[in-house]
Amino acid sequence: MKKVKVSLQPLVSKLNLPTVLKTTILPGESIERLFIATQVGEIYYVGNGDLKTFLDLRPRILKLGASSGGYDERGLVGLAFHPQFYYNGLFYLHYSLAGTQGPGALSKPFKPDPCNPSTLNLKWTNRETQYDHIDTVEEWILQSNRQPLIRRTLLNLRRPFLNHNGVNSLNFSPETGRLVLTTGDGGSGYDPFNLSQDDMEIAGKIIEIDVAKETLINNPPIVTRFHELPEPIQETLTVMAKGVRNIPGISFQRVYNHYIKYTGNVGQDLAESIFSFIHYKPIPVTQLTQAYLMNLEPDQEGVINLGWRGWEGVFPTSIISSCTANPASNEIINAYYDEAITTSVKRLQPLISYFHKDPRTDKFGATALTGVQPYMGYAIPDLKGCIVFTDLARDENSQLPVRGILAYTGVRTDCKLNDFSIIETDYDFGSQSAYYVSLGSNLDQSSLYLGVYGSTKVADRNQGTVFEIVPSG
Repeated sequence: MKKVKVSLQPLVSKLNLPTVLKTTILPGESIERLFIATQVGEIYYVGNGDLKTFLDLRPRILKLGASSGGYDERGLVGLAFHPQFYYNGLFYLHYSLAGTQGPGALSKPFKPDPCNPSTLNLKWTNRETQYDHIDTVEEWILQSNRQPLIRRTLLNLRRPFLNHNGVNSLNFSPETGRLVLTTGDGGSGYDPFNLSQDDMEIAGKIIEIDVAKETLINNPPIVTRFHELPEPIQETLTVMAKGVRNIPGISFQRVYNHYIKYTGNVGQDLAESIFSFIHYKPIPVTQLTQAYLMNLEPDQEGVINLGWRGWEGVFPTSIISSCTANPASNEIINAYYDEAITTSVKRLQPLISYFHKDPRTDKFGATALTGVQPYMGYAIPDLKGCIVFTDLARDENSQLPVRGILAYTGVRTDCKLNDFSIIETDYDFGSQSAYYVSLGSNLDQSSLYLGVYGSTKVADRNQGTVFEIVPSG
């Protein structure tokens, strides 16, 4: 693949951790504005060279970092503008609600033991008391006086652990006009309760929401499973994909008369993966619920399965431990053999998997996939039509300062594993760590934006910078 070099042009700095980067045109204006949502709950936009506040959600956001030493994956994780936002002012938010902190679903960290079947089949019991927090998905409107106002709540979701809530979790499909919600598997590690493959669990899915349907329910019940939802809400939902671990959103690339969908799956110990697909057949939640109540297997022909927890990208999910005979080496043990077999022919093969340990000189050791965006611009010719992605931090044997990674891959429709290449950048971060935490684009995908943070801890404030990715030189 071609060696590509770009420059990073700083747009705004001293932000809290930027989780979502999007553009839209405000009602009454003609210029596309860059919007930045931070994990702690601020939403800004860049206008006339200044950073202006669009909405401050901080009082509505759960206190972050208090119980986890500063690290946290909750907060404001999703922002999407309605395709007709210019005319109707509607936008959508996904965040963790203030005052909903619970004790968590397990009392200690989870790791499966293939020699102990009881660890492979845990159940999430006492859900109303044993949970970590509650996420909400809301519809808001920008009023004529430019003041945002909440209109209704679409979903209230009880989550078992603090992590795997995803980032950039709300996006509109240009194909269907529906709001797409991406949900992680609930957290911990290894998906302790196998929520991602359970058809009734909301966790670990990609869900389409028909926001044009009026449910007349403005504050739905707090749930974890689809059948717990009132029927009018079930009727607005379809399941697009399952087998999700942790997901940095979904993006769409128009090619001729169809759209290629791209979505990533953050790995456990071995690999990060990006999946692509064109054709799918979402299954209505009412159909899933009916099959569940009648104890039948639903028809899932056309539903996308990313394979987790049986598969971590191209690998069967494995446990890594040190070899007793050779401490310098690792022992890799299959964690869920039966599940890997069951899902082996049902799952979608990844477009690429890149690895936490990679001996090749032109590759890198990964940490976590944080963004996937098609680039359709002309300014960087070698990237036109390609898929750009970001990884949180390059594994360089813990050398400091930390650097994130920008890379790209090409479009492929033959279901074979694709290659990828590092995109070199010429920005000097100095002695500051630079974690690449988010990736966004403008409306026609001709510009890309990169969110960088100086720490992995959301409690370390004001260390964020948003860059535009521009041609080198």
